[in-house]
Amino acid sequence: MLGRVQGIAAAREYAGDRLVDVAAGQIGGQALRLGLIDQVVMNVVPVVFGSGRPFFAAGGTHEPLMFGNPSKVVPGDGVTHFVYDVRR
Repeated sequence: MLGRVQGIAAAREYAGDRLVDVAAGQIGGQALRLGLIDQVVMNVVPVVFGSGRPFFAAGGTHEPLMFGNPSKVVPGDGVTHFVYDVRR
């Protein structure tokens, strides 16, 4: 997991004052558990696939992580984007 922390640190250094995005799944879940995520963006598309995978992969967080109301909601054509600030 240390490699991922170093990778995110390198991305932040390279980005300067710009944003660094980390995809959900294994990497995003690990970064969230390590406290490296400031915001979570969820893009909701009204399609039912019948099955799926957890957004942040298996493992969850050590403590429950509750998001408050989204800091931004952007409706789109067939999608709604929700931005949540991660509370620490």
